[in-house]
Amino acid sequence: MSSLARYRAWSFAHPDFQPADQPAGLEIAAGGGVRMVSEDLSVRQAILLLLTTIPGERVMRPDYGCSLDKLAFMPNDATTHGLAIHFVRQALERWERRIEILKLDAGSNPDDPTRIDIVLDYRVRRTLGRDRLLFGYPLVAG
Repeated sequence: MSSLARYRAWSFAHPDFQPADQPAGLEIAAGGGVRMVSEDLSVRQAILLLLTTIPGERVMRPDYGCSLDKLAFMPNDATTHGLAIHFVRQALERWERRIEILKLDAGSNPDDPTRIDIVLDYRVRRTLGRDRLLFGYPLVAG
Protein backbone atom coordinates (compact mmCIF):
# COMPACT_ATOMS: atom_id res chain seq x y z
CA MET A 1 0.00 0.00 0.00
CA SER A 2 1.57 3.25 -1.10
CA SER A 3 1.84 6.10 1.37
CA LEU A 4 1.01 8.35 -1.59
CA ALA A 5 -2.32 6.67 -2.26
CA ARG A 6 -4.78 9.11 -3.73
CA TYR A 7 -7.86 7.47 -2.26
CA ARG A 8 -7.59 6.92 1.49
CA ALA A 9 -10.29 6.64 4.09
CA TRP A 10 -10.89 5.42 7.60
CA SER A 11 -11.76 1.75 7.66
CA PHE A 12 -15.29 0.94 8.78
CA ALA A 13 -16.64 -2.50 9.58
CA HIS A 14 -20.18 -2.09 8.25
CA PRO A 15 -22.80 -3.69 10.55
CA ASP A 16 -24.73 -5.12 7.59
CA PHE A 17 -21.67 -6.97 6.30
CA GLN A 18 -19.89 -8.06 9.50
CA PRO A 19 -20.30 -11.47 11.12
CA ALA A 20 -22.46 -11.23 14.25
CA ASP A 21 -19.54 -12.07 16.54
CA GLN A 22 -17.36 -9.21 15.22
CA PRO A 23 -17.76 -5.56 16.19
CA ALA A 24 -18.94 -3.02 13.64
CA GLY A 25 -17.78 0.56 13.33
CA LEU A 26 -14.48 2.35 13.07
CA GLU A 27 -11.59 -0.12 12.93
CA ILE A 28 -8.49 0.38 15.06
CA ALA A 29 -5.02 -0.52 13.76
CA ALA A 30 -2.58 -2.67 15.74
CA GLY A 31 -0.65 0.45 16.79
CA GLY A 32 -3.76 2.04 18.26
CA GLY A 33 -4.52 4.52 15.49
CA VAL A 34 -7.39 4.46 13.04
CA ARG A 35 -7.01 1.71 10.44
CA MET A 36 -6.97 3.09 6.90
CA VAL A 37 -8.05 1.67 3.55
CA SER A 38 -6.62 2.91 0.28
CA GLU A 39 -7.29 2.98 -3.43
CA ASP A 40 -9.77 0.34 -4.65
CA LEU A 41 -10.71 -0.81 -1.12
CA SER A 42 -11.50 2.79 -0.21
CA VAL A 43 -13.78 3.08 -3.23
CA ARG A 44 -15.51 -0.24 -2.44
CA GLN A 45 -16.15 0.88 1.14
CA ALA A 46 -17.55 4.20 -0.12
CA ILE A 47 -19.95 2.36 -2.45
CA LEU A 48 -21.21 0.16 0.40
CA LEU A 49 -21.73 3.20 2.63
CA LEU A 50 -23.55 5.03 -0.17
CA LEU A 51 -25.89 2.13 -0.96
CA THR A 52 -26.79 1.62 2.71
CA THR A 53 -27.43 5.28 3.48
CA ILE A 54 -31.02 6.49 3.17
CA PRO A 55 -31.30 10.02 1.78
CA GLY A 56 -31.86 12.34 4.74
CA GLU A 57 -29.66 10.39 7.17
CA ARG A 58 -26.56 12.55 6.72
CA VAL A 59 -26.89 15.86 8.50
CA MET A 60 -24.87 18.10 6.19
CA ARG A 61 -25.70 16.18 2.99
CA PRO A 62 -29.42 15.41 3.09
CA ASP A 63 -29.46 14.25 -0.55
CA TYR A 64 -26.61 11.76 -0.05
CA GLY A 65 -27.60 8.12 -0.19
CA CYS A 66 -29.54 5.60 -2.23
CA SER A 67 -33.34 5.43 -2.28
CA LEU A 68 -33.55 1.64 -1.96
CA ASP A 69 -35.67 2.18 1.16
CA LYS A 70 -38.55 3.09 -1.18
CA LEU A 71 -38.68 -0.58 -2.19
CA ALA A 72 -39.76 -1.75 1.27
CA PHE A 73 -42.78 -4.05 1.09
CA MET A 74 -42.88 -4.00 -2.73
CA PRO A 75 -43.33 -7.31 -4.55
CA ASN A 76 -40.17 -9.13 -5.59
CA ASP A 77 -40.78 -8.79 -9.32
CA ALA A 78 -39.23 -7.32 -12.46
CA THR A 79 -40.62 -3.84 -11.76
CA THR A 80 -39.01 -3.74 -8.31
CA HIS A 81 -35.75 -5.08 -9.75
CA GLY A 82 -35.81 -2.31 -12.36
CA LEU A 83 -36.40 0.32 -9.69
CA ALA A 84 -33.50 -1.06 -7.64
CA ILE A 85 -31.22 -0.76 -10.67
CA HIS A 86 -32.46 2.80 -11.25
CA PHE A 87 -31.90 3.89 -7.63
CA VAL A 88 -28.42 2.35 -7.46
CA ARG A 89 -27.34 3.83 -10.81
CA GLN A 90 -28.73 7.24 -9.85
CA ALA A 91 -26.84 7.26 -6.53
CA LEU A 92 -23.57 6.03 -8.03
CA GLU A 93 -23.64 8.47 -10.94
CA ARG A 94 -24.28 11.37 -8.59
CA TRP A 95 -22.05 10.53 -5.64
CA GLU A 96 -19.37 8.09 -6.77
CA ARG A 97 -17.74 9.51 -9.87
CA ARG A 98 -14.54 7.58 -9.21
CA ILE A 99 -16.08 4.51 -10.85
CA GLU A 100 -17.42 3.46 -14.20
CA ILE A 101 -20.41 1.11 -14.02
CA LEU A 102 -19.70 -1.88 -16.26
CA LYS A 103 -22.80 -3.90 -15.42
CA LEU A 104 -25.66 -3.45 -12.99
CA ASP A 105 -28.37 -6.03 -12.49
CA ALA A 106 -30.95 -7.03 -9.90
CA GLY A 107 -33.02 -10.15 -9.37
CA SER A 108 -34.74 -12.32 -6.80
CA ASN A 109 -32.57 -14.06 -4.24
CA PRO A 110 -33.07 -17.79 -4.95
CA ASP A 111 -32.90 -18.71 -1.25
CA ASP A 112 -34.94 -15.85 0.23
CA PRO A 113 -38.01 -14.48 -1.59
CA THR A 114 -37.99 -11.37 0.64
CA ARG A 115 -34.60 -10.22 -0.71
CA ILE A 116 -33.32 -8.96 -4.01
CA ASP A 117 -29.73 -9.41 -5.13
CA ILE A 118 -28.09 -6.42 -6.76
CA VAL A 119 -24.92 -7.15 -8.74
CA LEU A 120 -22.60 -4.28 -9.60
CA ASP A 121 -19.56 -4.73 -11.82
CA TYR A 122 -17.46 -1.58 -11.87
CA ARG A 123 -14.05 -0.20 -12.71
CA VAL A 124 -12.16 2.35 -10.64
CA ARG A 125 -11.27 5.08 -13.13
CA ARG A 126 -7.88 5.98 -11.63
CA THR A 127 -6.45 2.49 -11.13
CA LEU A 128 -8.49 0.61 -13.77
CA GLY A 129 -9.12 -2.01 -11.09
CA ARG A 130 -12.30 -4.01 -11.60
CA ASP A 131 -14.52 -5.35 -8.87
CA ARG A 132 -17.88 -7.01 -8.38
CA LEU A 133 -20.19 -6.16 -5.53
CA LEU A 134 -23.07 -8.48 -4.65
CA PHE A 135 -25.48 -6.61 -2.44
CA GLY A 136 -28.55 -8.30 -0.93
CA TYR A 137 -31.37 -5.94 -0.06
CA PRO A 138 -34.37 -6.96 2.10
CA LEU A 139 -37.80 -5.97 0.83
CA VAL A 140 -39.30 -6.62 4.25
CA ALA A 141 -38.09 -4.68 7.27
CA GLY A 142 -36.57 -6.65 10.09
